[in-house]
Amino acid sequence: MKKFAVIVAGGTGRRMGNVIPKQFICLLGEPVLMHTIRVFHHFGQEMQIIVVLPEDQKINWQELCLKYRFKIPHQVVNGGENRFFSVKNGLNEINEEGIVFIHDGVRPLVDMQTLERCYACTLENGNAIPVMPVTESLRRVKRKRNKAVNRVKYFNVQTPQTFLVSAIKEAYRQKYDHHFTDDATVFEKAGHSIFMVEGNYENIKITRPLDLSIAEVLLKHSLEKLNHLYD
Repeated sequence: MKKFAVIVAGGTGRRMGNVIPKQFICLLGEPVLMHTIRVFHHFGQEMQIIVVLPEDQKINWQELCLKYRFKIPHQVVNGGENRFFSVKNGLNEINEEGIVFIHDGVRPLVDMQTLERCYACTLENGNAIPVMPVTESLRRVKRKRNKAVNRVKYFNVQTPQTFLVSAIKEAYRQKYDHHFTDDATVFEKAGHSIFMVEGNYENIKITRPLDLSIAEVLLKHSLEKLNHLYD
């Protein structure tokens, strides 16, 4: 089945304490977003890759692609006022049935095994979201009281969240709700059950300076493993 990727890269540098949008910050000599796009290109070179950017950052991105000689085919569309409308704009560029991976532009460390699990589960069940178990203790706060909860029942949600194109496009036709936090919540409100697959711990979202430092270490390790395979 045909594969698509909608990579949402609408963030700013606010939490990074940087004037440069976080998706353009350099990671091992190249903007974060380029690493992310490359992962999906390696997963399927025939994949149609759609990058959603703030309109005022499109020229900046073009200049970066020239500077770094980045030639992986992709199309760029304008983002919306929030993630919901940005994803919707990206989905509107897909005119065929297939499987679409909706991914955060600042998650460059998703691995091939996670993508394979998402794809296989979507073929079988119509959707998939990668998750990892919560490893720290949790407490629920209600009014002025707090209580321990069983962490075994909770999972951290990652991207790419993966769907049949026709089904997720239909879900995004509903009215925006401020409770939407990701694509799964949009899909769930449209009446669908969500299927979970195992993600990978390295698949962090780069939002703060510490995340960038961690990503550098993880990416170096990943590249060293890859180079070792071809030695």
